[in-house]
Amino acid sequence: MTRFKNWQRPKFDDKNVTKWNWMCSDNENLEIGKNSDIGAFTYIKAKFGVKIGGDVQIGSHCSIYSHNTIDNTQGKVIIKQGAKIGSHSVILPNVTIGEEAIVGAFSLVKKDVPAGQVFGGVPARKIK
Repeated sequence: MTRFKNWQRPKFDDKNVTKWNWMCSDNENLEIGKNSDIGAFTYIKAKFGVKIGGDVQIGSHCSIYSHNTIDNTQGKVIIKQGAKIGSHSVILPNVTIGEEAIVGAFSLVKKDVPAGQVFGGVPARKIK
């Protein structure tokens, strides 16, 4: 059973905001799979690419960065099929979240999260 009866690919206004109140700078570098859900007030910086697979859930108020201007790191962020990202989490450049992986709320993800595992904390580490 799919979560969305009439899922639609996001459209961005002139301020890079969707009708669901999340935004993406450099949205031409954002790939998003069918039935993925991104929570309100999430910010995605896709300058170096962000790929979100199908059936992904991203909570509200998350930040996903393919470019970190604090330390000038950069690299594509990949969130694979069926992954879940808890509210208020931050994902830094050059990170892959594996299929069906879970990131707990308020986590800081600096390294890859393997498929099917549960990570959380600051910095995020394996919980389960």
